[in-house]
Amino acid sequence: MNSFVFHNPTKIIFGRDTASQVGEETAAWAAKVLLVYGQSSIKQSGLYDRTLAALKKAGVAVVEHGGVRPNPVLSHVREGVKRAKSEKVEAVLAVGGGSVLDSAKAIAAGARTDADVWDLFIGKAKLEAALPVIDILTVPATGSEMNGSAVVTNEETRQKYGFGGAPMYPKVSILDPALTLTIPRDYSAYAAVDAISHLLEGYFTGADEGVPLQDRLVESTVRTIMESIEAIQKNPKDYEARATFMWCATLAWNGLLTAGIGGFGAPSHMLEHPLSALYDIPHGAGLSITIPAWMKYAAGKGNRKVVQFAERIFGITAGSPADKARKGIEALEAWFRKIGSPVRFGEAEIPAGDIPKIAALARDLAEAWALNDYSEQIIAGIYRDCV
Repeated sequence: MNSFVFHNPTKIIFGRDTASQVGEETAAWAAKVLLVYGQSSIKQSGLYDRTLAALKKAGVAVVEHGGVRPNPVLSHVREGVKRAKSEKVEAVLAVGGGSVLDSAKAIAAGARTDADVWDLFIGKAKLEAALPVIDILTVPATGSEMNGSAVVTNEETRQKYGFGGAPMYPKVSILDPALTLTIPRDYSAYAAVDAISHLLEGYFTGADEGVPLQDRLVESTVRTIMESIEAIQKNPKDYEARATFMWCATLAWNGLLTAGIGGFGAPSHMLEHPLSALYDIPHGAGLSITIPAWMKYAAGKGNRKVVQFAERIFGITAGSPADKARKGIEALEAWFRKIGSPVRFGEAEIPAGDIPKIAALARDLAEAWALNDYSEQIIAGIYRDCV
């Protein structure tokens, strides 16, 4: 196990009816906040009204910035930065899922720099400070509620990039599983894929392969996600299954399960980002396409963790390593299909003829993320396995 420093400053408030605490928690950081939210779901559920009432009771003034899209875009973030600066807000309150949180964190960082916020994403400007971020999570998936990163799409360039750092960790994240009881079946599936993808990136690519504790933590969390999502799809009102999945999704990307594994990459995300940027498909839907294809590539390169995954997640013990890897990938694809997430381009209406364009975008991202082993030709080859 490599040496590491684990420090996660986010305060988690977890449980039923915890959203009612948003007023007092926000007031501890600010007297005036920018309220960032999505389309209409929080208004339909009544959470919007309850949040405003709690903030008013706590004496917190509110500036609203709604309209975050499921794949958040740069133009909306820029508008939020402008509003946060002009209104002189002291914090950003996000109420929604990962897209809302990512937008809120980018706005919080953009509000504390004179540079254009996109410069933070492409490395032309350095993240030095951010406004405090508080959130009420309504869609568990991305883990954004307990990490310091944000991802948005630049609509002009079709680049879907991320950045992050210590100033962007939320100060307080409120996780009430009851708020997730109405998430539709398809988005529950996409959320599961997203959370699993976060677990698998470090698992498959970590520099230190001798990390049995971290491997077993990842494997048990993957299995727990699979069990909880199947229970949710059987009974969408299963609070305990919703609660279990919500906490799994948070743990999947808060730094704990990658502590000690050394450097690691995110090739499945590198391959997915152009898909959701170009075709506006849900991030999880894109990941269920790219993960198995990348695993095939990794198995062909001798990645032993693909075999271990097949053995420990799906109980595949017979056959050669190559046989076990193939059967494990097929089993994962079958599970993605079972829960309703696509595994081929055609299932997401992505034209196979677009592979050169998609690969060029992915190669730009690979370069930005120092994934130097991935040429445009290799990336295109992986995409061909998605057809």
